[in-house]
Amino acid sequence: MTQQAMTACAEKVAKTALRRQHSHRVAFSLLSSFRYAWNGVAYAFQTQRNFRIHTAVGLSAIALSGLLKLPPVEVAVIFLTIAVVMGLELLNTALEAVVDLTVGKEYHDLARIAKDCAAGAVLLSAIAAVGVAMTLIVPPLVYPMVGMLL
Repeated sequence: MTQQAMTACAEKVAKTALRRQHSHRVAFSLLSSFRYAWNGVAYAFQTQRNFRIHTAVGLSAIALSGLLKLPPVEVAVIFLTIAVVMGLELLNTALEAVVDLTVGKEYHDLARIAKDCAAGAVLLSAIAAVGVAMTLIVPPLVYPMVGMLL
């Protein structure tokens, strides 16, 4: 390892240690609580491909709801469904980070089970979200086309 690489590594370790010094602190204000929460959402968006996919699909569903002029209750159901999927994706990301922190680079069956179950929760919520979309968004899209054919 070159001197430059060793220096860069040492600086990275020092920065990480400095951040961890304050990791036990609680949020002293509501604003800082919201900032920490937003940091989690931003981290997931920046690092998790599936979170970005869920965001794009969710925004598309909201846009279609507006274009189709769905009733407010149906739009609320779509919003809640999106929130559940994205919330579970955030929990999945957090659980994966904790498992990785605990077991490191080693393989452990319990770590695999924890990660697989968390991913399964996201999968089931995404399947439910597709069911909601099929029920609320697809009919107003398809019925006008069927009416033109008849």
